[in-house]
Amino acid sequence: MKIGFLIPVYNEEKTINKLIQALPGDKKDIIVIDDGSIDRTPEIAEKAGVTLFKHKQNMGKGQAHRTGFQYAIEQGYDYLITLDGDGQHNPEEVSKFIKRIENGGEDIIVGVRRRSPWNMPLIRYLTNLATSCVVSFLAHCTIKDTQSGYRAISTKVLRNISLTTCNFQTESEILIKAARLGYKIGEVPISTIYQDENSKIRPFLDTVRFITLALKSMWR
Repeated sequence: MKIGFLIPVYNEEKTINKLIQALPGDKKDIIVIDDGSIDRTPEIAEKAGVTLFKHKQNMGKGQAHRTGFQYAIEQGYDYLITLDGDGQHNPEEVSKFIKRIENGGEDIIVGVRRRSPWNMPLIRYLTNLATSCVVSFLAHCTIKDTQSGYRAISTKVLRNISLTTCNFQTESEILIKAARLGYKIGEVPISTIYQDENSKIRPFLDTVRFITLALKSMWR
């Protein structure tokens, strides 16, 4: 079983090396997609010995994922574990995903945060709740944390779905299309970590993008 790690990054020079060093296995199995950073993120990642791809300009988290997905398919990976590069995901918890992968039977495994207005910023709590309800409706199955970027994805799924989005809604698009094709989606509990990082989500624009995805999905 060939498992890789995929980390899309944009200006994460403060956190990326710590994350890379904490992940197990060969550093070449860590695929970092630098999405047009203007700080030292790509130099730090390259020095750490990972597999690095650089976008000349910021193209969106979804496009960064798609760059990594294509590479993983070409290189024969069976699963990718995706993490954010800003310190919100505890690398020690990758063992939970690996254990579920090895047990078999699930094509996507989503890391589910304990969601409450007391341990999440209120706007994120409300957005997460609403988004998860809509995606679950469109996917015809219950998915508790559709905005979680900490997940394991079989490349079998990635080979058989066609992605059209390039930003934060790509993570929802994957779940909707995979579920509709009958792929099994499981979940594992993960820590809820929020630090001093600035969110890269643009509330109005990304909400419009999500609504557009939802409307298109209703007609397909």
